[in-house]
Amino acid sequence: MKAVITGATKGIGRAIAIKLWQEGYDLLLAARGIKELEKLRDELFMTGRTVLIYAMDCSVKQEVYQFLDHAESAFGFVNVLVNNVGTFLPGSLLDEDDEIFEKQQDLNVNASYYISKFFGKKMRSEKQGHIFNICSVASKGPVKNAGSYSVTKTAMLSLNHVLRQELAPHNVKVTAFLPGSTKTSSWEGTTIPDEKFVQPEDIAETLYTILNLSKGVNVDEVLITPLDF
Repeated sequence: MKAVITGATKGIGRAIAIKLWQEGYDLLLAARGIKELEKLRDELFMTGRTVLIYAMDCSVKQEVYQFLDHAESAFGFVNVLVNNVGTFLPGSLLDEDDEIFEKQQDLNVNASYYISKFFGKKMRSEKQGHIFNICSVASKGPVKNAGSYSVTKTAMLSLNHVLRQELAPHNVKVTAFLPGSTKTSSWEGTTIPDEKFVQPEDIAETLYTILNLSKGVNVDEVLITPLDF
């Protein structure tokens, strides 16, 4: 089994990469920083198993398409796609520079659109596969001081729904994760205790459980939030 994970070196992406590796998946990991990718690859290294890495800026369409060409030639058919890459830039939608919205649009929506189309077509042809989109609680309603983020994460959830509708007749599953506050690098330096957060490993464990459900069931959305934030 093979999986592609974007935003693979930190937080949720890293936890998913480790979990799927532990469960026997070959991996193609993509992120911006080559040194962090190399470090993760070295941590996962095992003879007879494949961990490929690819450094790119997912906000640049040309780089995304170069990555997809590489994936096709070097990795072959992919059983699982995890669209995890994204960014959170806080601020007021009315007061921010246009570039704040555009950056989040490129990373939170456009990259997943390009990548999902590419792998989704191949899954459709093979009549198998599973796409996971890491959205946010902000996909369901605006988060204070996160206007553009909320808009783009809502769009990502809509993308998820369309993919699910179009791929379901071809036996391809599509699932959205909607995490609340999750202990990732964006919370670095916080004094809030860990038990007030969703842990990245919680999402990884849940994702793997979903992968092992019966063939005829699709988990449409997973809303996972801290018990008492």
